[in-house]
Amino acid sequence: MNDVKALARKMAFATRKVAFGAGQGQAAELLADLLGGHRGKALAGYMPMRTEIDPMPAMAAYQGPVGVPVILAPASPLRFREWGPGAAMTPGEFGALIPAEGAWVEPEVLIVPLLAFDARGYRLGYGGGFYDRTLQGLRARHPTLAVGFAFAAQEVDEVPIDDFDQRLDAVVTEREVRWFA
Repeated sequence: MNDVKALARKMAFATRKVAFGAGQGQAAELLADLLGGHRGKALAGYMPMRTEIDPMPAMAAYQGPVGVPVILAPASPLRFREWGPGAAMTPGEFGALIPAEGAWVEPEVLIVPLLAFDARGYRLGYGGGFYDRTLQGLRARHPTLAVGFAFAAQEVDEVPIDDFDQRLDAVVTEREVRWFA
C-alpha cells in the first residue's frame, strides 16, 4: 500500500501544482460561507505551504477562536495554537509557520489540507498520518467536522486507503461545497 500511496502522492502533487497556477477563484468565499454556520465553535485551519489552496481569508473572517496546527512529535496527533491576523509567527516542523505563542485550541471544526480526495470523502495527505490521528482522537471526545479544502482538479476516482484513514465530512473547492454521507 505504501508504494501505491507514494505514486498517488507524486501524481497528486503535479496535479495540484497545475491547479494552483490557475488560481483559487471563489474557494475562500465558499469556505467562509460554510464556516459561518459554525460561528463560535473552535476552528482549526492551516498556514498554506507551497501549492496548497489558501484558507487564510476564511480563517481571518471566522467569528470564533481559530487555531493552526503544531507538530509536537513524529507519529502523534496535532495540537492547535490560537492564531489571528497579525500574530507573531515562527517556522515549525516541515517549514509551516506556527504562532510564536498563544493558548491551545481544541477544534470542533477542522479545515484539512490534502493532495487528493475522492467521492467517498477520503483524502490523500502527505503520509505522516497527523490529521488521521488528530481526527480519530477528536472524534472520540466530541463531534468534529472535517472539511477538506482543495482545488476541484484534486479529485481522483479513488484514494488508496488504510484502516486508520479518516473520512472528511465535506470538501470545499473553487467550484462547490460537497458533503459526504
